[in-house]
Formats: sequence, C-alpha cells, structure tokens
Amino acid sequence: MPTDHCVHGPDEAKQRLVLLHGWGADADDLIDLGQELVGPDIGLVGLRAPEPHPQGMGRQWYDLQNPLWPELVDAARQALRLRLQQLGEQVPLEHTVVLGFSQGAAMAVDVASTLPLAGVISCSGYPHPDWLPRGPMPRVLLTHGHEDPVVPYAASERLQQLLLGAGGEAELLGFSGGHSIDPALFPQLRAFLKDQLGAAPA
Repeated sequence: MPTDHCVHGPDEAKQRLVLLHGWGADADDLIDLGQELVGPDIGLVGLRAPEPHPQGMGRQWYDLQNPLWPELVDAARQALRLRLQQLGEQVPLEHTVVLGFSQGAAMAVDVASTLPLAGVISCSGYPHPDWLPRGPMPRVLLTHGHEDPVVPYAASERLQQLLLGAGGEAELLGFSGGHSIDPALFPQLRAFLKDQLGAAPA
C-alpha cells in the first residue's frame, strides 16, 4: 500500500518544504524539484492526495470531472488543513513553506489563508470558485506559463488580484511556456525560500 506522503531530508529538520502535486500525479512527483530548491538541512514532505484519479493512475485532491466539483472543495480543504496541522506538530508551520502545482497549487493557496505558514509557492494554480483570502496571508510567489493550455495564465493573475486585494504580498512570475514549472525560475524560487525560511531556528 503506497504511503500517503514521501519524506526526504534530516529527521530533525527545523524547517520544511511541503509539496502538493497536481491532478493525476502522486506524492513523489515534486520531490526532485524540492531537492533542487532547498539545501540538505531542510526537510521535504510530498503529500499524497486522498483520492484515486478517475483514469486509474495517480491521485487527485478532488474530482475535477465531477460537474459539482466546487462543492467537493470544502472537504478537501478541511482534510489538507488537518494534515498540515499534524505536520506542524513536528516542524512549526511558521517554519514551513508549501509549494503546489496546478490542483495542488489551488489547494496550497486556499488552505494557506487559514494557517500561519512561512510562505506559499503556487505554480500554474487557480483560485477555487468563490474563494477569498481570510488573512493574514503568508507571502505568496506565483509562477505561470503564458501559453498554458490547461490552466490559463489569467487564473494566476486572478489569484494575485485576490491576494493583493486582501492586503497580502503576492508576486507573479510569468514565463514563455505551458503547464509546467520553468527551471529558468529556480533562482527566484530559491531566493523566495531563503527569504521566507531564513536561518534555521536554534
């Protein structure tokens, strides 16, 4: 039975990057990316979405093929919030950044508005219907391809608009490309993580 998460890094890590995969992927999907972005002293946790993907491979945070999927978001939100709070018992959420891709990015930004996280990175994400930040939000970095055929670039523009409108700090990095995480932006992602996690607490 596959585990519901993947863990890399030191057992006694005092800082953490939590990774939320996209629709149809699995817990280990973003681990290599995490290792590219953080040093060996920072723990990595890739969470496995709770539901099987309808096509039989990978996982999903909620069923996007269900016409009533917006009504499923609240249960997914509450479940992820609980999992992050449980992780926070080991490494405080104030020393945790959450990075999500696509559906995982939508979940990351949504749930971050109710938790004291150090920061959020949203890659190719989108706002859930009728979602509004409930602040105070952690700092958010958004990345999105201008030619994304899956989630339009305008979705991240809308996310930024909502976050800024609620008094949050949100920067949007666009790139020439599709539904992906552009390696050319890795320096900016590393800088964001360094700024938000800073030096390890004593």
